[in-house]
Amino acid sequence: MAITTVNTDPNARPRNGVDRYFKISERSSTFGREVRGGIATFLAMSYIIVLNPLVLSGPDAAGNTLGIPQVASITALLAGITTIAMGLWARHPFALAAGLGINAFLAVTIATTPNLTWPEVMGLVVLAGLVMVVLVATGFRQAVFNAVPEALKTGIVVGIGLFIALIGLVNAGFVRRLPDAAGTTVPVGLGTGGELNGWPVLVFVIGLLVTAILVTRKVRGAILIGIVVATVLANILEAVFHVGASSADNPLGWSLVAPSLEGWSAPDLSLLGEVSLFGAFTSLGPVIASLLVFAILLSVFFDAMGTSVGIAREAGNVDEQGNIPHLNRVLMVDALAVSAGGAGSGSANQIFVESGTGVGEGARTGFASIITGVLFLVAMFLTPLIHLVPFEAVAPALVVVGFMMVTQAVHIDWSDWGAALPAFLTFILMPFTYSIANGIGAGMIAYAVIRTGQGRAREVHPLLWVVAAAFVLYFGLGVFRGIFGLE
Repeated sequence: MAITTVNTDPNARPRNGVDRYFKISERSSTFGREVRGGIATFLAMSYIIVLNPLVLSGPDAAGNTLGIPQVASITALLAGITTIAMGLWARHPFALAAGLGINAFLAVTIATTPNLTWPEVMGLVVLAGLVMVVLVATGFRQAVFNAVPEALKTGIVVGIGLFIALIGLVNAGFVRRLPDAAGTTVPVGLGTGGELNGWPVLVFVIGLLVTAILVTRKVRGAILIGIVVATVLANILEAVFHVGASSADNPLGWSLVAPSLEGWSAPDLSLLGEVSLFGAFTSLGPVIASLLVFAILLSVFFDAMGTSVGIAREAGNVDEQGNIPHLNRVLMVDALAVSAGGAGSGSANQIFVESGTGVGEGARTGFASIITGVLFLVAMFLTPLIHLVPFEAVAPALVVVGFMMVTQAVHIDWSDWGAALPAFLTFILMPFTYSIANGIGAGMIAYAVIRTGQGRAREVHPLLWVVAAAFVLYFGLGVFRGIFGLE
């Protein structure tokens, strides 16, 4: 099976020490591409500074909240620090921030558990990260990575591409949940009421067409130019028509925040260290608390693995066997970022799929991550600038990058149904369940079972059986919650 690798040139002469350290010339990149890629990734991810506080805004069992300004500040700080660490040490163009799947899981499922407070919830996140650090240090996490069949790895790349594209379409309001004639709901539909209307959707469509034309014409900086064009258009439309943010009374508004320059406020970092490491074990008991740690661990464990595989392959930063250089460093930074997110009460930090936007712009090294990280740190003090770029302006870039990643599907051997069907489940369930981990879990279970049914169980790596069993437990977590009275 063919593997996409970067056109590296080990004999390329580095321009200076920075070039040599990050292998910019060796990976056939330039400082200009890395800077553009870093900026594009930041613009594609900056919404998390606004969205993460909203997701974590609910009260815990005691009625206490974390505070939106505090979570916003800590979100930007941790995204900056962990992304810079990834760039400096692992030297890959991966950016990290509070993971959307896990923060929703914390807010909707874990924080609503009786007798559990936010410091105790974040203590569970810290513990999950520390367990993952041990798994990385012992080589277990990389061993699991290496045990994944080639078809599933390719399926992960394709799935992340579909997932990124769906995020873009949903963020832009191009795809929405629609009511049907019976008054129930169908999963998704076109626009609002089955029609495309509203200025934000127009911004998305124009941005997508501009980006697509520039990319197909191989214009340097195509994705970044597309984001800037859409951002300028969005701000003009908001200034003229006062569209406003989307709400029940304004369904055609901007999906998160209206483009604007709001007032400045100093960052509030008071949540740092507000965590109870073992409080949940006292409040809930060791069995229930351990189950919750396991659920968090399994989600962040495979989300990061899937994202790093997808982005590294799209960047061409893999060898002939499909292995990622410095993979253990990537996994260690990711594990530490999970604990750091819990310690700061900002939720687990993870590698973001939007890093693919920077890769699509040409980023190939950790230098791009440093640019992204620095911009996040600056954003702590210049939060009004975040509001200039609405979701609809970034969404076209996500759709185009998703297309680039989905093209990897040609490398799957579709004649081998025992591998192709699990790969199909892997990439189709990522967007359909809005979870990278769900897609990986379904693919691994299917691969182990189908290969066994074919009489080819010896082709299933022993670790894959372990992981498949863990995912069976993960998918059945609702049953265990009922058994232990957590419903």
